[in-house]
Amino acid sequence: MKIKRKAAIFAMLFAAMFFISAGFASAAETDEEKAGSGSKALIILGCALAIGIAGIGSAIGLALAGSSAIAVTAEKPNLFGKLLVLQVLPMTQSVYGLLTAILLMMGAGLLGGGGSVTALQAMGAVWIGLAVGLTGLSAINQGMVASSSIAAVGRNPDVAARGIIFTVMPETIAIFGLLVGILLMTGLKLL
Repeated sequence: MKIKRKAAIFAMLFAAMFFISAGFASAAETDEEKAGSGSKALIILGCALAIGIAGIGSAIGLALAGSSAIAVTAEKPNLFGKLLVLQVLPMTQSVYGLLTAILLMMGAGLLGGGGSVTALQAMGAVWIGLAVGLTGLSAINQGMVASSSIAAVGRNPDVAARGIIFTVMPETIAIFGLLVGILLMTGLKLL
């Protein structure tokens, strides 16, 4: 019940941020200088969504896997290396969010200056950030699978490679999100 409530609060906050930002961007369109800053604000929102949502997913996934890794390491310290590989895998989704944010900033001229951003590019950046961020939530499921794999390795260290394979599978969703984001950035001429 608490998770549904938190998800509803998060969704309302996101919707409020989105509509407020879109309103500022629309209101600013009358003045050319303000239109540029409104568009840049939407680019920044897209960056924040990409790294923020994916980062939350990674943090939860890391916590789930880390709890199991600590328990197994306490009993079998010699398995630390194998368990560390499994525990760190949910972090990759936040790397995808970071990469997306950096690419959006570069494409919009926020890094290195210059460059103007159209309204379409700015709104596209918000949706790109959202797509990468939401697919980055697969890190939570990856953390669950990693936790089970860690428990299995604790019982039988020979299954570590198979555990890694199972743990990598949920990440495919995040890779798809990153790929779509890069393709959209290319299509919007942000790359």
